[in-house]
Amino acid sequence: MATDPTATDPSDPATDPRATEPLPLAGLTVVAVEQAVSAPFATRQLADLGARVIKVERPDGGDFARAYDTAAQGLASHFVWANRGKESLALDLKDPRGLEVLHGLLEGADVFVQNLAHGAAARLGIDAASLCARYPRLVAVDVSGYGPEGPYAHKRAYDMLVQCEAGLVSVTGTPERPVKAGIPAADIAAAMYAFSGVLAALLRRSVTGRGGRVEVSMLDALAEWMGHPLHHTMHGGEQPVRTGLAHAVIAPYDAYATADGDRVLLSVQNDREWRRLATGVLGRPDLAQDPAYATNTARTRGREKTDAVVAEALGRLGADEAVARLEAAGIACARLNSVAQLAGHPQLAARDRWREVDSPSGPLRALLPPIGLPGGAEPRMGAVPALGEHTDALLRALGMTGAQITALRRDGVVA
Repeated sequence: MATDPTATDPSDPATDPRATEPLPLAGLTVVAVEQAVSAPFATRQLADLGARVIKVERPDGGDFARAYDTAAQGLASHFVWANRGKESLALDLKDPRGLEVLHGLLEGADVFVQNLAHGAAARLGIDAASLCARYPRLVAVDVSGYGPEGPYAHKRAYDMLVQCEAGLVSVTGTPERPVKAGIPAADIAAAMYAFSGVLAALLRRSVTGRGGRVEVSMLDALAEWMGHPLHHTMHGGEQPVRTGLAHAVIAPYDAYATADGDRVLLSVQNDREWRRLATGVLGRPDLAQDPAYATNTARTRGREKTDAVVAEALGRLGADEAVARLEAAGIACARLNSVAQLAGHPQLAARDRWREVDSPSGPLRALLPPIGLPGGAEPRMGAVPALGEHTDALLRALGMTGAQITALRRDGVVA
């Protein structure tokens, strides 16, 4: 039952011999029992870099992130973002025949990734320890919320909950109100450490010939990202205060409204820059030497007055003119863009960062992945799969007959 489920497609740019340099993960096969964001986003990175990723989903609805919303032309935006370039196999792993199919795939796989609820993978015998014992060359990844042991191991670990446990929410927001990050920061952090952990384990395998386990928890990942406030608090004795868009020890450093209703953020890093700002942008050369404004210590102590004078000057300008004047004066600045403005950002357009990926609802815009590999094949941005789209092809590759596949479908083992 292990003929060749990992054969590469000669039309695939990841394995195209005409490319100057192939994608670095071309020829590798990843099997993932994954859901939501952390594991799917990790395996999407692998797919973008050329790996074949087989996504194993429940027959009754699949990855529950498929149903989060319908914003992407009827598809869920989370799912579209984290699952392009994968093959979908709808398989009931609670049925022994489903597990047999999974092990047929694992016999030819290089990497396995799972982020099931605590204990679920172990009960099925597909946790990293069990699989590495059975398949010595396999790199097997367990992604969890809080790690495999300890008092929090059994807790549900949704992104917002982990943001709270990791203290991120306590340092994000305004002095009056903490807020969570507007993106799934804990999921993304875990995903990127899982991705880099896979690469490290594959590099080690190239030397030793053995795969091995990779463990990543959302709390560990986000706690690492909290390094600055954590060290500041542990060693300085005080938690950094929440300052919204402002900076705790620098002024002016905030977003200011412009005459056309936009907001422009600026940052003055030293007193030389303040003098340039006062003279070239605010039209107040007198403030360059005024003791109440001339030093950062004074400006921070009198932050309300500092912000008021900057706000008054920028409030008379449109955003374009404000940015032009700030840049001419050598002051770091940025527009406070909306998500829609990001989608139309001129820098992304100028660098040709947009592509189209296919999906069950038609072509969708998507950004190229951030990792650039100049001189080689472009990252593979494959289609977003429909649930079970590749089930039959994968089962046939494992040597199953049409009658066997029909029987599995009839019994609800596959879809």
